Amino acid sequence: MTQTIENDEPPGYRFRQFYIPGRMMEGFRRYFEHGIMPGHFLTAVLKNDLRAACERADDENLVNLPAYIAYLYNVAPHQAWGSPEKVEKWCLEFPFRFDNSDKEE
Repeated sequence: MTQTIENDEPPGYRFRQFYIPGRMMEGFRRYFEHGIMPGHFLTAVLKNDLRAACERADDENLVNLPAYIAYLYNVAPHQAWGSPEKVEKWCLEFPFRFDNSDKEE
């Protein structure tokens, strides 16, 4: 498979001929460091939901899905991705969470 989408932005992570665009790495950083959920595409990738990831990916990210999987497998904490339950548990581990459910009306 030949990569057909190119831009001038440096890649944030490269795996073989595939890459994660640098602009997408900020969502991963916030998630892994602070438990902040990223956008719908990255959330689908983290939850190991291929169908949703393909539905939500733009053309550049769709062709580069192998780089996302390689990044998670090789770099990301294994307890932070792979299923909806792991993703939810990861986010709950962070002490500061914005929650206004107990806000007085």
